Amino acid sequence: MMLIAQDAIPHVAMEFMNEVHKEDVDIINTIFEHILNYDNTEKSAIAIDELYEGWIAHTVNHFNNEEIKMQEMRFTPYLAHKGEHDRALQEMRDLFATWQEQRNIKALKIYFIEILPAWLHNHISTMDTVTARFFATGESPCGGGVC
Repeated sequence: MMLIAQDAIPHVAMEFMNEVHKEDVDIINTIFEHILNYDNTEKSAIAIDELYEGWIAHTVNHFNNEEIKMQEMRFTPYLAHKGEHDRALQEMRDLFATWQEQRNIKALKIYFIEILPAWLHNHISTMDTVTARFFATGESPCGGGVC
């Protein structure tokens, strides 16, 4: 079962961001498939561990690339955007640590079904949309004012 459809993710004005969002969705859907098929065995848990660790690494790289470009282009709301990246990444890491300690598949299901898709859609349709527009045009999201 697919958790997030590719066409459900908003497109932004920078293709490199759209490409990484497609990769994110593929990784998330793969992990979710393993969560749904979890059979309470060590082999099944390790498969989720490996996929989740790869997702964290991918997300760190994704966020770092955006943040470097924001800094290079002197994107005024950089700290707000980076702060949301940091918060989301910490949430991912905290959930993973809890999963490794408790092997509570229900906690993963709740996060993947109830929290992650809404967060991803909201982040892309707000912060990433504004940031990509700035990358593409150089126009301040603050309309010339201070954010």
